[in-house]
Amino acid sequence: MKATTSLFVTTFIVGLLTVSAAFAQDFDLVINNGRVMDPETLFDDIANVGIKDGRIVAISSDPLTGAETIDATGQIVAPGFIDTHFHFQMPIGYSLGLRDGLTSSMDFELGCAGSYIGDWYEARAGVTGPNYGCAVSHELARAMFIDGFDDADVLKQGPLAALEARKNTGWSATRPTLDQGNAILEEIDKGLQAGAVGIGSTVGYMRSGVSAREMFEVQKVGARYGRATGAHTRYTLGTDTSEVNGAQELVTNAIALGAPAIVLHFNNPGWRVTHEMITGLQERGFNIWGEVYPYAAGSTTINAEFLVPEVWLDQFGNRYEDTMLDPVTGEYYTLDTYTATIASEPTRPIVVFKMPEEDQAKWLTLKGVTMASDATAATPYDAPWDYPFDQLGGTHPRTAGARGATIRLGRENNIPMMQLMSILSYTAAKHLGDTGLKFMQERGRIQTGMVADIVVFDPVLFTDNSTYENGAIPSTGMKAVIVNGQVTVRDDVLLPVFAGQPIRFDPEDKPRFEPISEAAWNAQFSTGMPGDFTGAFPVDGGN
Repeated sequence: MKATTSLFVTTFIVGLLTVSAAFAQDFDLVINNGRVMDPETLFDDIANVGIKDGRIVAISSDPLTGAETIDATGQIVAPGFIDTHFHFQMPIGYSLGLRDGLTSSMDFELGCAGSYIGDWYEARAGVTGPNYGCAVSHELARAMFIDGFDDADVLKQGPLAALEARKNTGWSATRPTLDQGNAILEEIDKGLQAGAVGIGSTVGYMRSGVSAREMFEVQKVGARYGRATGAHTRYTLGTDTSEVNGAQELVTNAIALGAPAIVLHFNNPGWRVTHEMITGLQERGFNIWGEVYPYAAGSTTINAEFLVPEVWLDQFGNRYEDTMLDPVTGEYYTLDTYTATIASEPTRPIVVFKMPEEDQAKWLTLKGVTMASDATAATPYDAPWDYPFDQLGGTHPRTAGARGATIRLGRENNIPMMQLMSILSYTAAKHLGDTGLKFMQERGRIQTGMVADIVVFDPVLFTDNSTYENGAIPSTGMKAVIVNGQVTVRDDVLLPVFAGQPIRFDPEDKPRFEPISEAAWNAQFSTGMPGDFTGAFPVDGGN
């Protein structure tokens, strides 16, 4: 029955599209003879695509002509790739992403300081290749009101502000007072009021500083706006028990609050349980999803709380010599060099090996998840869009090649192309669209009426070239990357086209912030708050 229904829907859609093509004229851009794939309808056929005024207006088996033409013979024509976990929100970072098929980039983990969301979006208007968006940052709010970090020029940089803010330690290790807690929550609210796509929390870096109450209240702020909280969950990196427990905290809060949530990069110990939990909730109608990236190693700053010797060596049984790589020097750390670097350069980026390589392809077969790169910055961070890639400093290979690696691993492991197109584009668009984000309701699909964010690539040749030794080598095999109807990459060549639009909710006139009371912030069973169980049970052992 499902197959029959799918065939009817696909046939109906193709019929409508062909009719649309008959009436369309004067296309701005035409993509001819490609294998057109739409993950939402499962349409998969050789067709021609006509684009006008930035939107798809025709998909037809009949030849189309336009002012500009791309011959896509032998190529995949698919929705542009969407990344919800892209930290390198700078011109050269966007260029690396574009070469890898990135058309929409967001940071749902570290995020941007709430008071500076408007400045961040304004700085990118008209000068950015892909679409751009940012969640409001839990971490930077803590840095502002616990450490007193107030450098406006740095905070306006968005996610990269953490490279300076993390030189302090209060944001990570200190529990806020009630006044500080309310200031943190109000700062998050300011970002959502300004149109941030959601909340980003690095609670996994703040294990000793963030109480369960604080995390619940952070997600409650997002719930008032109906927006998702994405979290580097508590206890990540951890064990196959603690990692899952961290995901359960985020997800349970979301269910209780009726809010969306993203379990960020759960491709760590315990990932099978976390995935089963996510898919089970999706089947019950909850807007909860997760991210993976296809690498056995991750990347962070060297002062991450979970990398201290007492945890990484003593608790987890690792050795720095086997697991912690400097992507610039290509050398592994020892306890001595780790200790020296912590003292001299506490936010130095490092690569951490943490999972078996054979799991990389398995993650790409998962349903209900997205591929999100967790792209980290390379130096110089503020390089112009056309800065030579071979002069960039070391970084994790996922920065330049996560999408190319996804296609390559899919090819090598016979993963269906439609599955790859879904995790690279449609799944993110679907879940974010369901939060009310109109921008995403019009992308992630190849259908008439949708915005023309499109990739055209060779399914045999498109691949990553970046490595742990040389992380900033761009991918190759991309015929065209189209953003809002404009070609930004053609035959692996970046063009001086800055068609990116803001991924953003409409700003609101009034905040939705509600201060938390002292009783709630310090709630214990004996407080007398509603729900207090004092006296509810017999004290004499009676039944």
